Amino acid sequence: MTSCHDLLIAGGGPAGLATALYAARAGLDTVVAEPRPAPVDKACGEGLMPGAVRALTALGLKVPGHPVVGIRYVQGARQVEAAFRHGPGLGARRTDLHGALHRAVMDAHVPVLPLRVEHVLQDAAGVTLPGTGLRARWLVAADGLHSPVRRSLGLQVTTRGTPRYGLRRHFAVPPWSPYVEVHWGAHAEAYVTPLGPALVGVALLTTRRAPFTTQLEDFPDLAARLPPETAVTAVRGAGPLRQRARARVHGRTLLVGDAAGYIDALTGEGVSLALSGAEALVANLRRGTPSRYENDWCRATRRHRLLTEALVRARQQPALASRITPTAARLPRLFAAVVNALA
Repeated sequence: MTSCHDLLIAGGGPAGLATALYAARAGLDTVVAEPRPAPVDKACGEGLMPGAVRALTALGLKVPGHPVVGIRYVQGARQVEAAFRHGPGLGARRTDLHGALHRAVMDAHVPVLPLRVEHVLQDAAGVTLPGTGLRARWLVAADGLHSPVRRSLGLQVTTRGTPRYGLRRHFAVPPWSPYVEVHWGAHAEAYVTPLGPALVGVALLTTRRAPFTTQLEDFPDLAARLPPETAVTAVRGAGPLRQRARARVHGRTLLVGDAAGYIDALTGEGVSLALSGAEALVANLRRGTPSRYENDWCRATRRHRLLTEALVRARQQPALASRITPTAARLPRLFAAVVNALA
């Protein structure tokens, strides 16, 4: 027996769950396919920019965490900081964010089925998930950085350049700053996010394939604040980070979140982009203009993509990488403008 829905969402991470919430509020009959039990953890910096906080608040969600007042760059003895001008960000455990979104989806009576979507059958009227009896007018691929749906539809684009990876661990130490600190090293960046009265998260973005502890030693001042015995979680990894998609709309399938394409975690905007993408996607389905989603996605992410690409390119040039924080310190107004453009 086949059950037909308006929307089948492949993936129950923040992008998929936010899409489900927007869809439910638009009156769309929606089902989510996610094989992992909630809450789902993931290697990420766990810092929510003010835009993401506002979007979550607009959805009626309260995510526990620690307020973040801005971004601070640290490179050797140099440092520069920029405060958020339009409200604080939030340092929040990924599991707490996912838990809040999952509970809201449950409260909206959207089914979350323990299914893995790797390929679908498309026709002019909809999509079918083989072997499940599930059919929907539209499929949303929200299945993450290495999206199986994107790959199965031939939308994956091979990327060039040295791949970058993310590693994350938590330490039971009191935050020493209300800022998200970005420590710039020779081969990696270390993001320090305050998550609670006695908890910080440390995420390393790197091109090196080496253990977390080994890479942390490249930041001696930071490592001194994080004794090994204060580590309270195992290391989680993700990558390669850069992923490209040929398009965000393909027949009856639309891509959102990391599945829609990803440059780097350097500017920390993943959740914000997932939320804005989910809202734009559902708005276009509700209006009957799905083909416009591609343009809306490009417009909504253009500033982020340009700034992130420029920063990653500078990072990959040794002569420029060593000048990032000194230049920001010499031009604090420009640094603040860039931070708030992303925020």
